[in-house]
Amino acid sequence: QVQLVESGGGLVLPGGSLRLSCAASGSSFVIYTMAWYRQAPGHQRDLVADISGYEYTTYADSVKGRFTISRDNANNTVYLQMSSLKPEDTAVYYCAARIRELGRGISDYWGQGTQVTVSS
Repeated sequence: QVQLVESGGGLVLPGGSLRLSCAASGSSFVIYTMAWYRQAPGHQRDLVADISGYEYTTYADSVKGRFTISRDNANNTVYLQMSSLKPEDTAVYYCAARIRELGRGISDYWGQGTQVTVSS
């Protein structure tokens, strides 16, 4: 079974930058769309950005021009480069991926989440 493992969260000052990473591991799988979501306390989980297998990208309006999603297909990894961070970006960030596994069909997988806190 595929696992997604995130890293790179932490505490950062307003205006600062962070890069999140999410690596998929397992055997005999193909990754289609990869995405980052976030969930702040008391709020629903919202899409931040996604990237297709052809590297088409979409972004939430709130992060356009500040965040960049990218992927390394050779290493089954997706990144989220976050710049000009604001306190309202504080949330738990989750990686997600739509994956086809040999003999199992297509499923959506989620990482465990990584905390990003933007505060002075």
